[in-house]
Order: sequence, then C-alpha cells, then structure tokens
Amino acid sequence: MKKVLVLLFVLTLALLIASCGGKKVVKQELPETSLEQPAASAEGHEKKGSMKPEETISEQQLAKMESREEQPRYKEEGGLFEDIHFDFDMYDIRADAKPELEKIASWMLKNTSTKLSIEGHCDDRGTSEYNLALGDRRAKAAKDYLMALGIASGRIETVSYGKEKLLCTEKTEECWAKNRRAHFVVLREAGK
Repeated sequence: MKKVLVLLFVLTLALLIASCGGKKVVKQELPETSLEQPAASAEGHEKKGSMKPEETISEQQLAKMESREEQPRYKEEGGLFEDIHFDFDMYDIRADAKPELEKIASWMLKNTSTKLSIEGHCDDRGTSEYNLALGDRRAKAAKDYLMALGIASGRIETVSYGKEKLLCTEKTEECWAKNRRAHFVVLREAGK
C-alpha cells in the first residue's frame, strides 16, 4: 500500500513539473528614454524618471473641436404621411396600408434628394426585447414594400422603438391597435 501511495505521489509531482516546465518568461523591451526629463503624472505633479506620453492633439485643437458643434446632415420632417397599422403580433403589410405606401413611393420618386426613416412601433404588451424585434420586422416590411415599388434601399433607414413611444396608453384593443404601426419621417438634407 505504501508503495502505491509513493508511486502516486511521484507521478503527481512529475505531472506538475512537466506542466510548469513549458512556460517562458518574456521580458518586454521598453524604448530608450531619458530619465532626466520631467513628466506630468496622473495627478499633475512632475516626477523625474517617468515617461511623458506623446501628445497627438494640442489643447488648443481640442478646445476648437469641443466648441464646434457638428451640423446635422439631415433635418427631420414628420407628418407628411399617415402611419400604417399592423395586426396583433404580425408584421405583414395589410391591404389598407398599401395605398399609403404607394403614395410614399410616388412622392419619393419625385423627390430624389430625400431619404426616409421608418419607425417600427408596438403596443405595450410583451417584453421590451420582443417588441423591439417585432417593431424592427414591421419597419423592414414597410421598407421592403417600398423597395418593391422602386425606391432604392439606400434611401430608407429603419429603426425600432418597440413599446417605447406609445400614442395611446389605455388598456383597450382600440388603443393597442393605434400603437401597432410604422411611422414615416422624411429626412431632408440640411440647408435645403
């Protein structure tokens, strides 16, 4: 019995040594710098021997960048088109929505410099994750229909709000039906 335990101990020790033997320590070479140069530490104090990181942007350039407000590329214009609505838990385009989508496509073919954002919305039943996915499918179904009518896909953006932007908050079927929609926002180039 003692021989078996000793043999087991020796084998365990040999395995430990073999598994640790393959590791190599690599020493990282640091670039040569003068230890005489003072540099600012994280607290703003100067210490000898620490390296100063290279500055790629001066403080003046940073101030200019922060003060400059980026002009929006597009301005949003809502209310040109009616929302289209969907049945409960569905994203199929209904027959009553097709005339509105045809109107939108006709308008976009005449106004070639505009883009369109389609917002997918849901009622407040179900989880947020589920409703975001359903809102996305609704917006994409409307986009696909417009593309079938000749609108380039690059002119249409989609976004899902799920149940985040409700039009009606009552707990009735009539109210829920108002929230199951795709909303259309025209994006015009800024300055036009």
